[in-house]
Amino acid sequence: MALPLVMLHAQMEDWFDYSRVLPQLSKTYHIFVIDYHGHGKTIAPVTAMNANDIGNDLAAFMQTEIGEAAFITGNSSGGLLTAWLAANKPDLVRAVVLEDPPLFSSEYPRIKTTVAYQSFANSHTYVNITDPDNDFLLYWLNNSPLFVANYIGTEKLPYLISAIKTYEASHPGEPVELPLPASLSLFFRGISQYDAHFGDAFYMGTWNSGFDHAGALKKIKCPVLLLQANYDVTANGILDGAMNQDDVNQAMSLLSNGTYQKIDASHVIHLDKPSIFINAVNSFFVNK
Repeated sequence: MALPLVMLHAQMEDWFDYSRVLPQLSKTYHIFVIDYHGHGKTIAPVTAMNANDIGNDLAAFMQTEIGEAAFITGNSSGGLLTAWLAANKPDLVRAVVLEDPPLFSSEYPRIKTTVAYQSFANSHTYVNITDPDNDFLLYWLNNSPLFVANYIGTEKLPYLISAIKTYEASHPGEPVELPLPASLSLFFRGISQYDAHFGDAFYMGTWNSGFDHAGALKKIKCPVLLLQANYDVTANGILDGAMNQDDVNQAMSLLSNGTYQKIDASHVIHLDKPSIFINAVNSFFVNK
C-alpha cells in the first residue's frame, strides 16, 4: 500500500485547492486531503476555532482513518497545523513539509503588522453582523479594496459581484465556481464555504491560544522541510506575505532536523508552481 500523505490547505481555501498536484502525487502516496474546521463542508463550533482543538481532531482522524504514521504537508494555516501535529503527535508523523506557514507573524500582537490582518478584521466585523442572509464572499470583496485593486480591478468588481450572485442563485448551497484564473477561482470557491469565525479567531488572538510557535518547533524531532514563498515589506513596515527572512532564520534555528528551500512563487506554492512543489515534496519525503 502506498505511504499515506495528509494535505492541509490554506485558510479560506478547501481540499480542491490541491487539484493541480493531486494527480501526480497520487501516483506515489495514498492521499488524505482534509477540510479542517470552518472550511469546505466541515462544520465546527466557534469554540473549536483554535490550533489545539483542530490539531486534536486531525490527530483523531489520522488515528481512526489512517492508522499509521503519515507524511504531512500544509500550506499557510494548514502549515501551522502541520507543525502542531509534528510537535504534539509525533507518533502519527513521519516527516512534514511546511508550505509558507505564517510562523511567528500570525501570533498576537505581531499579526497586526501583516497584510492578512485586514482580512481577519473583515471576519471579525462580519461575525458580529446580525443579518443571517449576508453573504461572506460578497462582504469580503466589498471590504478588501487592496485585494480588489491588485487582483481584479476596481472597475470590474460590480461585474464580478453580479456573476457571483447569478451563480449562487442557480447553484444554491454549492461552492462558487467561476471561469477565472485558477488562483482566483479556487480562492473564491474556498471563501464561499468559509466560516468567518476562523478568521475572527486570528483577529482576536485566540487561534494560537496555547500554541506557541517557537515552543512547538523546538519539540519537533521528525524531518521538516520549510518552504518559503515570496514576500514584501511595505514602506510602513507591513509584512505582505507569510514570513520574512528573520522568521525563517528563527524557525531554522529551532528545528533540530530542518531543511529550508526558498521558492520564487506566490503564497500558495502548489497552485502557482505545481511542478516545483511536487518535486520538492517527492525528493524530500521519498528520501526519508
